[in-house]
Amino acid sequence: MVRVLGVDNVLFAVGDLDAARRFYGEVLGLPVKFDFTEHGIVGFGLGDEEPGLVLRQDPDLASEPPRATPRVWLEVPDARKAAEELEAVDVTLAARPFEVQTGWTVEIADDWGNVLGLTDYTKAPDRARRPEA
Repeated sequence: MVRVLGVDNVLFAVGDLDAARRFYGEVLGLPVKFDFTEHGIVGFGLGDEEPGLVLRQDPDLASEPPRATPRVWLEVPDARKAAEELEAVDVTLAARPFEVQTGWTVEIADDWGNVLGLTDYTKAPDRARRPEA
């Protein structure tokens, strides 16, 4: 039996590394963790945890609509507010925010169909991460 200790990194393939860097860095506000553009790779931090989101350029990858799977969900303080903020900068939501057992979730996708869910724990605050003030 394999013993999984946790998430190391999440990897997404993208067709255009510069466009993806703008989307993940400027629109979503993820900080660059490492940059190996010369090798077609950029990594972004996800909160205060070690795992990150790694983008790998595949120039043959065309734009496509959001994929059914896989989907990566990231915790945010308020998913409905995040949806409003993203729409204000012209990010298309994959779907309107929807209720889940722990709170709310909204999903967005990059140009290559990689789906990110932004989910909160507003209905289960005891299970939420505690953002620093």
